[in-house]
Amino acid sequence: MNGNKNSILAFIPQNRGGELVLKEALYFQQIFEMRIFILNVIKTPSLFSKIFKTEQIEAIRVKVQQELSDFVRNILKKEIPKNIILQIKTGDIVSNLIHESKRGGYDFIIVDKSKNSFVGAWHWRKFDKFVSKSGCPVLTINKDFPIREIKKIIIPIDISQNTKKRLLWATLFAKKFNAKIQIVSALNVNISETKSLAYKNAVKIKHLLWGRGVECDVKILKVQSQRKHEAILKYINYEKPELVIIRTHQESIFAETSIGKFVSKIVHGCKMPVFTVNYSKKPLAQLY
Repeated sequence: MNGNKNSILAFIPQNRGGELVLKEALYFQQIFEMRIFILNVIKTPSLFSKIFKTEQIEAIRVKVQQELSDFVRNILKKEIPKNIILQIKTGDIVSNLIHESKRGGYDFIIVDKSKNSFVGAWHWRKFDKFVSKSGCPVLTINKDFPIREIKKIIIPIDISQNTKKRLLWATLFAKKFNAKIQIVSALNVNISETKSLAYKNAVKIKHLLWGRGVECDVKILKVQSQRKHEAILKYINYEKPELVIIRTHQESIFAETSIGKFVSKIVHGCKMPVFTVNYSKKPLAQLY
């Protein structure tokens, strides 16, 4: 447990993907004055090794710990400060991340979703399982779109889903970065967009954010031959916002994956950073 201090958990393998995650974590650390917990995962030793090669196992752990320290120190170009804590775990990467997320104490977890970043580890189904079961929000980033500032945040919405927790995070990011929010929804019925339920719900959200002092507008996409997620993804990739915030479990009745097809397509199809919000035990008030 990490107490009441604000903390980020960053999964950092010792490769280019790990360097990207650390740099993004350092950026958010500076903005929110957080601690960073760095996690690396090594394979579980065999039962034989556990029984007969305990000294060898410990030597491997020490070696990995030293390599991780050297890796982080090389990126920082200085000694590792006290607000950056290194952790080495054994076993499956996804299982360890889910376990850590549910222990509490982390405000969010950062992982790299770039293709081929984690060969053999991040099959999309495993990735979706992690995002779905995480006990705190997950920020997925891509090597081609590092976060250096946030000017625009897009929030795709579905008229049936609960938006409260997601809007709290959107408000936080918008105020911290002085960013503008755009609510985006897709309409696939042949009526005026201003008369649609999607538009009315989006306007309610807009006024709610206005009331919090956040600049916000609404974009309704007319869907014809495309599915809703395809239209929204195309729009996001065209607009290139610095951040997309989306809630998990929003299309469970149509789910092809554990987080639903809509969320899965957005997370994997969007190169921009995606912040997936779900239930979190940690109150956001601590970040304000």
